[in-house]
Amino acid sequence: MESGQISDYGFLADGRSAALVDASGSVNWWCPGRYDAPSVFGRLLDDNAGHWSIQPEGDYRVERCYLEDTLVLRTVFRTAQGEVALTDALAFEPGSRGHDIGLHSPQVLVRSVEGLSGSVPMRVQYRPRFEYGRTIAYLIEHEDMLEAIAGAARLTLRGSVRLTAGDGEATGAFTARAGTKHNFTLGYAPTYDAPLPEVPDADQTIADTVAGWRSWSAQHPYDGLYPEQVRRSRLVVQGMTYRPSGAVVASVTTSLPEKLGGDRNYDYRYVWVRDFSLTLRALWRTTCLDEVQRQFAWLGRAMGRVDDKPVPIMYGVLGERDLTEHRLEQLGGYRDSPPVVIGNDAWQQRQTDIFGEAMDAAWLMRDKLEPLGTEVQHVLRVLADQAARDWALPDAGMWEERGIQHHHVSSKVQCWVALDRAVRFGDKLGEPQDVARWAAARDAVRAEVLERGWSERLQSYTGSFESDDLDASVLVMPLVGFVRADDPRMRSTIREVEERLSHDGLLRRWDGDPAGFLICSFWLVCCLALAGERDRAHELFRGLAERVNDLGLFAEQIDPLTGEQLGNFPQAFSHIGLINAAGVLTDVERDPTLRQCGMPPAYFSPVRQ
Repeated sequence: MESGQISDYGFLADGRSAALVDASGSVNWWCPGRYDAPSVFGRLLDDNAGHWSIQPEGDYRVERCYLEDTLVLRTVFRTAQGEVALTDALAFEPGSRGHDIGLHSPQVLVRSVEGLSGSVPMRVQYRPRFEYGRTIAYLIEHEDMLEAIAGAARLTLRGSVRLTAGDGEATGAFTARAGTKHNFTLGYAPTYDAPLPEVPDADQTIADTVAGWRSWSAQHPYDGLYPEQVRRSRLVVQGMTYRPSGAVVASVTTSLPEKLGGDRNYDYRYVWVRDFSLTLRALWRTTCLDEVQRQFAWLGRAMGRVDDKPVPIMYGVLGERDLTEHRLEQLGGYRDSPPVVIGNDAWQQRQTDIFGEAMDAAWLMRDKLEPLGTEVQHVLRVLADQAARDWALPDAGMWEERGIQHHHVSSKVQCWVALDRAVRFGDKLGEPQDVARWAAARDAVRAEVLERGWSERLQSYTGSFESDDLDASVLVMPLVGFVRADDPRMRSTIREVEERLSHDGLLRRWDGDPAGFLICSFWLVCCLALAGERDRAHELFRGLAERVNDLGLFAEQIDPLTGEQLGNFPQAFSHIGLINAAGVLTDVERDPTLRQCGMPPAYFSPVRQ
């Protein structure tokens, strides 16, 4: 594994925040409190932005794994002097199990060093830097802890090794001998109006956190194809869930570039309505249905009573709307690829595809939502009404183009989805005249897409109306039931998109996209399976699944030439794509009738006119 690549990282989570630990044992990213909070360790984005490393003094080789069915990370260092295991965890609250994990996590990072053989000299460097590296904390030595305090943040570090504090950092050394253990616990709390961070016993905390993760996994069995990959991806998505609200962030990092040296660096620590719906589909695939009503209640509260106002496309984890973007000039960026930004100006865009994605999730989960609560019914009516009103408008599209807007085919298709599902809900959502209005708009959208979204020259559906530019987003058309995957036009589209945009199994979003976009690649798997090319679909799925890092983690994109992972990490979109593709492959293999249907089984139900 090449040091410094994003695939070098492991991912820890506690239901409120996340940490990234590299293969050398250095915590280089942690934003305690909530995913989008200021970092206390930010070396991921700049060498001077803080880290906490525990590693052997000399040369070593590394093997890593997660403890089974957890996000508790075990790193084994093999040296000439012996072997050492480092176990890292973000702690759950004591005794929490199942769906309660992470609701009240104590904001504690636990690190345990265990000597496995020989005697290995180890070193510790603790260098907190608050608020994205802007602030150097005072380090105050107490009898039983080392306190770092500055501005709004306070950290308390306890450990069996005494560290020597200097100017903004503390260092220490010890020897890990076979059979010995050295533990460290780091607690976070706000500086004011909060007690000192609670720092529990490390061994007990790790054991309790392992038990918490495993209890959650046990409540979510999966008996489909590719169970190992699905179970890991499911844990990753859960690790990106802000448990107090139930919101799932797109990623836990900001500004990891889609292309080294490029400028498409964005903050993904927020909740997109599009991701929300795809996440619900993934949860449906893995029989996690208990929180469906809670998820839709969150969406209703986040939106509020929008009525005729545009529906926001993204939110903070508690439903915040204003996510105005600005640059952090003090940070040089991941591998010297600025800019580093916090916030995301996409919150101001019009993206009409979100109407269909949210409505589709509601239709899929309809049995769990009935009877429709007032908040949910209001949200769904607004989505249907706005789809009927705005479908003919240009938008930024699902790839969030900045600047000029286009009539994106995938956005029109998703407006059709919103209207189609609203018609299916029928009188549970509106009066007869509402259903008739939605049905008329639905049919108008379909006619426009079939006429203006098709290129005779390319023999393919294209990215936008009256265009000859291919875009992988059109692969959603059979996945939402707009057309069958084995429809002649759709077959031709699948073939053209794969031939022109794919390289070594990785599908770019458009011609010129610098790397393969993983969720698009998994959409291609689904389309091939539904079009009857099952062997090719399985081959492509296996090839994609093998591109995870050594811990089973995906970023957003992969360079098809070098295999390097790019973009924010880990990426919910990518893991959700894997789960849903495995689900479609399972459906097609188990139900022979689906091999002639050309679309996923969720849509096989009558439309109530």
